[in-house]
Amino acid sequence: MSTEDRITRLTVWVHGHVQGVGFRWWTRSRALRFGLVGSAANLSDGRVQVVAEGTESACRSLLAALRSGATPGRVDSVVERWSEATGGLTGFVER
Repeated sequence: MSTEDRITRLTVWVHGHVQGVGFRWWTRSRALRFGLVGSAANLSDGRVQVVAEGTESACRSLLAALRSGATPGRVDSVVERWSEATGGLTGFVER
């Protein structure tokens, strides 16, 4: 199995004006397009946390979309953390 096909977990914290602008819905639609499972959740400090599991290449595609400048609202920064997939996720939900 190549690195690009390995199942992994990507956790992303998106900073900026990303709540109340359709950001979680937009992220969910992209994640589903890339075949990912996970969630997008508003945090109390105004950030959105995205947790996605799938192939590394699909996770990288989502990360690129989050950094593209084409998101709803305004993204000031994107902080990423890669880790082992834990499984147990189904679908992609907004929280």
